[in-house]
Amino acid sequence: MTRVRRWAGRLAVAGFAWLGLSGLGHSGLGLSGGGAALAGQPVERVVSPRGIEAWLIEDHSNPLIAVAIGFHGGAALDPPGKAGLSYLGTGLMDEGAGDLDSAAFQQRLADRAIDFSFSASQDSVVGRLRLLSADRDEAFALLGQALTRPRFDAAPIARVRSQVLSIIAERAGNPESVADRAWRHLLLAPHPYARSLLGDAASLGTIDAADLHRWAAARFGRDQMRIAVVGDIDMATLARLLDRSFADLPAHAAPVALPEASPPRQGGIALVEQDLEQSVVVFGEAGLKRRDPDYYAAALLDDIMGGGNFASRLQRALREQRGLVYSIDTGLFTLEHAGLLSGSLGTKNASVAEAIALVRAEWRRMRDEGPTAAELADAKTHLIGAYPLRFVDSLGAAESLLAIQLDGQPIDYIEERKQDYGSVTLSDARRVARRLYDPAALRFLVLGKPAGLTATLPPPATD
Repeated sequence: MTRVRRWAGRLAVAGFAWLGLSGLGHSGLGLSGGGAALAGQPVERVVSPRGIEAWLIEDHSNPLIAVAIGFHGGAALDPPGKAGLSYLGTGLMDEGAGDLDSAAFQQRLADRAIDFSFSASQDSVVGRLRLLSADRDEAFALLGQALTRPRFDAAPIARVRSQVLSIIAERAGNPESVADRAWRHLLLAPHPYARSLLGDAASLGTIDAADLHRWAAARFGRDQMRIAVVGDIDMATLARLLDRSFADLPAHAAPVALPEASPPRQGGIALVEQDLEQSVVVFGEAGLKRRDPDYYAAALLDDIMGGGNFASRLQRALREQRGLVYSIDTGLFTLEHAGLLSGSLGTKNASVAEAIALVRAEWRRMRDEGPTAAELADAKTHLIGAYPLRFVDSLGAAESLLAIQLDGQPIDYIEERKQDYGSVTLSDARRVARRLYDPAALRFLVLGKPAGLTATLPPPATD
């Protein structure tokens, strides 16, 4: 089974993909479906005769279809002692269903070049399907069987568990991955969000077929299901396939019940010593969640501070003016029950203390002064203009539509977001900067052997 390693690669620690859908990638069929112009196509709401809803962008320029299906409730709901259950379960979704064992199921996929994969984040389980439109009935049937009649046979469980253990061992030797795990504990423990998606050898060893069947029955309910489809299919055909594929799912999933996470408000520096030539530094503090009214202002501020923008304040202060880092970035990481402002950098051990001082200074400047009018205008241009790039192909468009649904946004969100960003005033941005950027609450996780740096917080667990 080769899919596990490809799918595991989506958990790229540098981008903290463990937090959500941001790390989704693609491979396999190159489904171009009109490029970024898909972002300008109308999104249609399709409701099947049995009440199953999907969002559809019709694109008949190529005989291709992409499907993204998601369910609220992810790895944070894994039972105590069963960390890694959702990750292992999603790795088994193409390992047999109904009357088809693993070999037969994957042969059906291969015969029709159907690209089929699932993955788990902390808050959701997501599946992706890419296919030629001539194979739509077969592809939807296989997806429906995987969701309603997964097999979880002993041999595939053992094989995929072994592969996940190999991934865990590989990540244990990766400094960025170790820093990521320590960072989760530093900001989110003891909340379930602090646990590894993959689990560990002990927890994976306890998971059996009965656990996996309970997991599927609990998570795959129609009330928590969201579906996005892009490509060469019309509304009537999609409605028929929705009923045929998903009507047998339970009407209701198990409750998605998690407490709110409470990131600490006390700042400081935690050090995990490793003999490295360069230290890995992760930093941040409590942020806000996606549905917060200040989200759009916060996203603009993050873009100004360091959110993937090479003209950002942190890039200028640490890279261009002093040459301390090759790159530094920040991001808003929004989960259902937590929100963080966070960033990461790598620098020589001798430069760690200086880099931390500069990050704190920029954090303080943002709080005290907020952005300039020019910075705010540039950030709006960047965030509004970059969004259509998420629609560069059919699968990217489907994944983006699904993310909108899982975020609880309206079907006209693609147009609304332009207004939401555009309406943020300089006064709004400066008020939100005072609310969010608190240098006294800023926490740093340093992995390496930094010179002249004193830890003020105990070292967190690294799983």
